[in-house]
Amino acid sequence: MGLIILIIVGGILGWLASIVMRTDGQQGIFLNIIVGIVGALLAGFILNPLIGGSNIMSGDFSASALLVSFIGAVVLLAIVNLVRRGSVR
Repeated sequence: MGLIILIIVGGILGWLASIVMRTDGQQGIFLNIIVGIVGALLAGFILNPLIGGSNIMSGDFSASALLVSFIGAVVLLAIVNLVRRGSVR
């Protein structure tokens, strides 16, 4: 059950990040889920030790964990845009 919730939350976070980065029309639901989950992983391993929080990969769906995961998804999309186009939107 935790994997299904992680996929749903990852999809929502990836979709919101794609709206913020204006790449929503270029990617589908599958890529939104991937971006959300990978962004959550990045944020969980890099940002959470710095701020002392937990991550959604461990099952913590607090507001701070969701915010950090959202920031990780936005940063991941910025990096992808930078590599693909040479500029961040």
